[in-house]
Amino acid sequence: MTATNGGPTGTRQDTVAAVVRQWQTVHPDLDTAPMEIIGRINRCAALLQQAEDAPLRRAGLSRPEFDLLGALRRTGHELTPSELARETFSSGAAVTKRLKQLTERGLVERRGDARDRRVAHVRLTDAGRDLVDGVLPEQLAYETGVLSGLAPQRQGELAFLLSELLAQLEGRLGALRG
Repeated sequence: MTATNGGPTGTRQDTVAAVVRQWQTVHPDLDTAPMEIIGRINRCAALLQQAEDAPLRRAGLSRPEFDLLGALRRTGHELTPSELARETFSSGAAVTKRLKQLTERGLVERRGDARDRRVAHVRLTDAGRDLVDGVLPEQLAYETGVLSGLAPQRQGELAFLLSELLAQLEGRLGALRG
């Protein structure tokens, strides 16, 4: 079954389907199909953020803090705060604030650049590396549980479709910024 705008709604009874039906009633002349995708992506993101990744919470980390630590761990070398901002899709101010907190907790160390005092280099401490390596398997198990309602093939399809959308958005928005 499809919506009057051509979008696939089937018998979905999620909150976005209700919103789309309401908009179709108010504006039957408008194509509300994009809401079915963007609305669901936004709603999923909001629900995932509200759930506050349990393993990270137990480790005393927020998702953005873990993303910073993870960037340092997966790249395997020091990064500047600007590089960390790019790696984690964060603002410079947000990275600076998180780095201060992580430094106070002994999870990262900062050192100045010998040639340019304005530049700092950030690296994981042994405690930071141990924390990331300990939390990552638990976090992946948690995320597997979150996705367990979808069959593995459907997860693959969703990952592929989201990858296509992300690549398109990154290209388009990157060109607008450049």
